Amino acid sequence: MTGGPGRGPGAGLRGRRVLVTGANGTFGRLLCARLTDLGATVAGIDLVAVDGPVTVFAGDLTSPAVPDVVAAAVAHLGGLDLLVNNAGVGGPAPAELPPDEVVARQLDVNLLAAWRTTAAALPALEAARGRIVFVASRMAVLPLPLAAAYGVSKRALVAYADALRLEVGGHVGVSVVYPSMVASPIHDTTAAAGLSLQGVSRLEPVEGVIAAILRAATARRPPRDVATTRRGRFEMAVARHLPALADAMVRRTVASRLAAGAFQDAPLAAGLIRRHRDRR
Repeated sequence: MTGGPGRGPGAGLRGRRVLVTGANGTFGRLLCARLTDLGATVAGIDLVAVDGPVTVFAGDLTSPAVPDVVAAAVAHLGGLDLLVNNAGVGGPAPAELPPDEVVARQLDVNLLAAWRTTAAALPALEAARGRIVFVASRMAVLPLPLAAAYGVSKRALVAYADALRLEVGGHVGVSVVYPSMVASPIHDTTAAAGLSLQGVSRLEPVEGVIAAILRAATARRPPRDVATTRRGRFEMAVARHLPALADAMVRRTVASRLAAGAFQDAPLAAGLIRRHRDRR
């Protein structure tokens, strides 16, 4: 699956058989539509089935039934050339508090569901010498306060992708894409808890995320890590090579938000606010 010199994102997808998890979500819907426009044959998995231009199979990726759902989708496609592990959930989770059901669900959906899906799809992908693209997050390398479960789950997802690459990389390409914050219902529960990270994490257009996934899927050689913006590349480089500077950048941004009164009505942020006041 290659995209030669001078070809735009998505070139080379015609006739490819693609499976997208989280197909009914913000990224998933747009990605499925774009893949279809580019000539790919696409199926999806999500909690609710959809019978349309893209068939979405109903499946809970946290359940033991994942292999059956994946098998049905692969049979529908007639094989598999590309798996996009896109399904994910968010939610408020301060690192100082004990893990609860919100934390457990994020770890299950963001990490273990991708692991289950990938394991089920690997035989078909290996037969086709296909590719896997994991949709992680900038928070995998640049964590933010009050959202520990999301950052932990996405960093663990990257670690899984890295281990998988060492095992199957000679036969199946493995890439990770790192979006920043995109306007999406995934942030609704965090916002409802008064912990919106708007102003801490910069919004980016969803189209850039889709383009990054397509680049990862069609590059001549599967790239290891793909940022979605120039700023993203800079932040990832700082986080990896100058972690103390990255921490200082986040602390300064969070302090400015706290000084402006952010999170005042959020009980989960009480510890963060108290310690900010104590430092002044």
